[in-house]
Amino acid sequence: MVNDDTEEEAFFRERYATELRKKKQQGSNSYRGYDELNDEKRRVNQQELKTPGRRAEKIKQEELDREFSRRSMIKKEK
Repeated sequence: MVNDDTEEEAFFRERYATELRKKKQQGSNSYRGYDELNDEKRRVNQQELKTPGRRAEKIKQEELDREFSRRSMIKKEK
């Protein structure tokens, strides 16, 4: 995977990925509680509709996808 990020984008990506790791996520069978990770994905999707093409939203989408993948891989290993 080619990474064409500038220094600022790489710093933003790293900081955002760290924040995502701290967010809580509900189990797939639970309907109670607060799912911070899915709420963040909804916020990013809404912002992307308002301002399409912004690099920050694209980076956020990529990092959210990576975090969801990372968590699903951890679940499969257990």
